[in-house]
Amino acid sequence: MNGESDARGGRRGEAGGIRCHSCVHFYITYDKSFPYGCRAMGFKSRVIPSREVFSNSGMECQMFSRKEGSFP
Repeated sequence: MNGESDARGGRRGEAGGIRCHSCVHFYITYDKSFPYGCRAMGFKSRVIPSREVFSNSGMECQMFSRKEGSFP
């Protein structure tokens, strides 16, 4: 699965999850304890948000929206 595109145009990472870096909702925080954030779901995390979502729900992120001009 590494390097394959998902149905919404994002790239899957090595673990098979959605790559948050290609999502419009992803941001880097200034909080050293919680460096990654998701604006769509309104949380900050120690790990990439899509992994946090998957570990808590068992489902891949449903809020993914690909950035314009970003590499897949």
